[in-house]
Amino acid sequence: MESADRIRAIMNALRTSDSVSVAELALAYGVSEMTIRRDLDELAQQGVVRRVRGGALSLLLRGEEPPFGVREREAIDAKRRIAAEVAGLLADGEAVLLDGGTTALEVARAVRERRLTVLPLALQAAQELAGAPRIRLVLPGGEVRHGEMNFVGPLTETSIKALRFDTAVIGCCGLSAEHGLTAHDLPEVAIKQAAIASARRVVVACDSGKFTRTAFGAVCGLDRLDVVVTDEHIPRDQHDALTAAGVTVRTVPASVPVG
Repeated sequence: MESADRIRAIMNALRTSDSVSVAELALAYGVSEMTIRRDLDELAQQGVVRRVRGGALSLLLRGEEPPFGVREREAIDAKRRIAAEVAGLLADGEAVLLDGGTTALEVARAVRERRLTVLPLALQAAQELAGAPRIRLVLPGGEVRHGEMNFVGPLTETSIKALRFDTAVIGCCGLSAEHGLTAHDLPEVAIKQAAIASARRVVVACDSGKFTRTAFGAVCGLDRLDVVVTDEHIPRDQHDALTAAGVTVRTVPASVPVG
């Protein structure tokens, strides 16, 4: 098992258990205890666990969003393909609002050579686009959320409401037919709602894992979405529900075929 896959598996274990054991994880994943200790040390640096003798204790509250650094390593291939698909939906000259999050960061990387006006809602994407020769970069005001590095607060909302975008590329923590688009952080819910209200077209970019989750804050129903770009593992019932609601669903391969 690759390191990123193992970290993801440990994260999944931490979502259902308050603690994990080095010995049990090493046996389950067929690696040395030293390797597991390094994995847990990395998660401790990200603020996910507190290391204790023989294992680690989870520091995540139930339903809490994992740190950006951990999520950035999840479903990397799928996120890059999703980003390329989203980039293909954008026409040169468009004004684009780009949400925060790990998939949106991949979108920023995918459009670096394009001629677009982009307002990014995260410092990582702003830094990625700062040196892009044909990108007109517009930054919002507001506070920066620690860890995520997203712009939040009344100043950010005011900046968004003062502008009109051809396309808003929105990320999410959860997406389902029953609960719509959801997010963990309540200040970010307000920012996403302002972004959706200011855009002619709303494109949601998310990997299929988001369809198994519902976060605390409700952003909007499916009727406010125009396109969802995800990977091929989207559950069939969710795909059908999106289509029935008038949402265009575009799927990409989750990984490179072998052979």
